[in-house]
Amino acid sequence: MELREYARHDAVGLRKLIAAGEVTAAEVESVAREALDVADAEVNGLALPQFRPALDHDKDGPFAGVPFLIKDHGPVAQGVPFTIGSRALPGVIARNDSDLMSRFRAAGLVTLGLTTVPELAISFSTESVRYGPTRNPWDPARGVGGSSGGAAALVAAGAVPVAHGSDAAGSIRVPASCCGLVGLKPSRGRVPCGPDMGEPLFGMAYEFVLTRSVRDAAHLLDVVQGPGLGDKYTAPPPQGRYADDLGVEPGPLRVALTTSAWSGATVDPQVAAAAIQVGRTLEGMGHAVTEDRPALDWDDAMECAKAMTVGMAAPLLMSPRRPDPAKMEAVSREVLGLAGEYSALDLLAVFAAQNRVTRSVAAFFTGYHLLVTPTLGGLPAPHGTLRYDDPDHTVTSWLRSIFDYGPFTVVFNISGQPAISLPLGESDGGLPIGVQIVAPSGREDLLLQVADRLEQAMPWEHRIPPHGVGR
Repeated sequence: MELREYARHDAVGLRKLIAAGEVTAAEVESVAREALDVADAEVNGLALPQFRPALDHDKDGPFAGVPFLIKDHGPVAQGVPFTIGSRALPGVIARNDSDLMSRFRAAGLVTLGLTTVPELAISFSTESVRYGPTRNPWDPARGVGGSSGGAAALVAAGAVPVAHGSDAAGSIRVPASCCGLVGLKPSRGRVPCGPDMGEPLFGMAYEFVLTRSVRDAAHLLDVVQGPGLGDKYTAPPPQGRYADDLGVEPGPLRVALTTSAWSGATVDPQVAAAAIQVGRTLEGMGHAVTEDRPALDWDDAMECAKAMTVGMAAPLLMSPRRPDPAKMEAVSREVLGLAGEYSALDLLAVFAAQNRVTRSVAAFFTGYHLLVTPTLGGLPAPHGTLRYDDPDHTVTSWLRSIFDYGPFTVVFNISGQPAISLPLGESDGGLPIGVQIVAPSGREDLLLQVADRLEQAMPWEHRIPPHGVGR
């Protein structure tokens, strides 16, 4: 198998080749390692050298032999050191697999490495001082989003067909938009979060993967979804397999469309035009599209986002070996300080704000089946646009800056609905533009059905980044 051939297959396609005996899993791993070397030299997406050997996995799982990467936001996989992109963390060795990692192994995914993140995973750019900037394979002068930036860069560049990501304010969907990928944030409780956490970031953080095709997202959700032992809460079980729903006509739907940010942030006209075009395409499919959006107080959303940053830092303050703030970037130091000052009353105020946002968004979806928005407010940002190591930032000013860039995603972390970013637009200069689609809680089936129809109507498979393996 040649590099270009390998890079143009999604995970389902590679698994079919292996199952048919057209290529062996060993051959796929060998070419994947070569692709990783080539792609990483272009994008700087690996946080560590490749794992040699690959992490243990089931040789008979449904994705047996498919190359895979995990994110440096752990601990995720037993025995792997995690730093969360920080010089202050020399490498925390995971004592056990997360429930999700156990399912990745059982699926047969061949984990070859660890991907870069911004420090503490609280940025929409992946440019840590520890690892340096991760570069966009569509334009190396631009960023890849965050916090799952290394994962997105390497999937887009063709190094692997799928990679683990997590999403606490848009950290799967934002990199998907920047890099021309499919990024699904599942419903709250759909994917297990144990055993070391019961409610990540107060129920506003989610884990899944970044892919190049909708079918990969559906098949992978089938193999990892469902409650873990002792989970605090879970999403309603699906009626069947998500992969079996692809190609099923969902019937006429009521679709809301907005290109207006709750924060009042400016939205690039090219980005807005991409979302509007998706609305027109849905109208052409027979769906009723109306300009509308949930009514909510943006200050409530910002209060919840601030609590998420506290949730990222609090475990570091609770550790017997606290990180040295002098080795951390400027915003991280501010976040650590805020976490140390947070009171029980502050958290109760956050829970009240979260409740108001959640109820408002849920009420909105009693009148609509879907909501369409841009994923980002603009095109992938040049390196240095978001200044995480700027000592002039407070936590509030930092959050304002990242949500001026990506104002559409965090609401659904707070409220819990499934949301997907699809690479349905393209700028005048050939950069990918993501469009976000949101469904009611528990309706990943509907979301994936519509995403599959849009992939057929507005295909992106032919778009190959100029700095990728598949070119």
